[in-house]
Amino acid sequence: MGSGELGAFLRARRAQRTPEDAGVLYSGRRKVPGLRREEVAVLAGVNADYYTRLEQGRETHPSPQVLDALCRALDLDPDAREHLYRLAGATPDNTPSPASRTVSPELRQLMDGYPHTPAFVLNHILDVLATNTLADALFSPFRAADNLARMTFLDPEGQQFYARWDWTAQATVANLRVAAGLNPQDPALERLVAELSEGSAHFRALWETHQVRGKTREPKQLVHPDVGPLTLTYQAFDVRSAPGQQLVIYHAEPATPSAHALALLSSLHATTYRTRTATPQSTKDSQ
Repeated sequence: MGSGELGAFLRARRAQRTPEDAGVLYSGRRKVPGLRREEVAVLAGVNADYYTRLEQGRETHPSPQVLDALCRALDLDPDAREHLYRLAGATPDNTPSPASRTVSPELRQLMDGYPHTPAFVLNHILDVLATNTLADALFSPFRAADNLARMTFLDPEGQQFYARWDWTAQATVANLRVAAGLNPQDPALERLVAELSEGSAHFRALWETHQVRGKTREPKQLVHPDVGPLTLTYQAFDVRSAPGQQLVIYHAEPATPSAHALALLSSLHATTYRTRTATPQSTKDSQ
């Protein structure tokens, strides 16, 4: 990732914008389903040669006025618009310093205060930095609950755990693209993208679409092997004392099958934990 990201983003989004959606009239057969460079230039009101230089990486700092016009021409949503601005360096340089991987004792204590709902802390590249007991139980099918993207694409359990795996995969990649816009030179992100690209053809294909989306509020539909289907809503909170960290709390609607399933999962996990931590003497005494 680097200076070529702006051109790659424009090319990908141009390919996804059909003439019909853009209101472009044409005749005859087209070689590609998306817009041509000249058509984007006309829609944006810029010189076609100038737009070509943008896509080819020979021009990397378009004005805010040009960026606004491109956003309209490509019909970019707010997340994609912000991402385009960041790639073009048209926003103040707020490149974040590397986020701390240390979760404060106070935050851990807060998470432990939610015994009936999963809570965990993420950083900007979806590393799982801390979990409470029920989050441990929820993510127990995975080999390691260390990074949501890695769990989605590289762990065999991912496609069984996420009931809407295709949607989850798209949302995960789009979220990582936001991180790339915030700091394209982030070594940790580059290593993660390289690992995911090598291990998953599906990730590679989605990464090249340059879709950008922050966290949504759509319910999570999960399938846990011990308790079955779960439909969970969630809230994400920025950790003011540790920029780059987010506290995520999953929640099941009261008196629903998902709430009962979470309660069962908590009970099963507690029983398993007590069994594993029982001392030989306590085991002997119980016989």
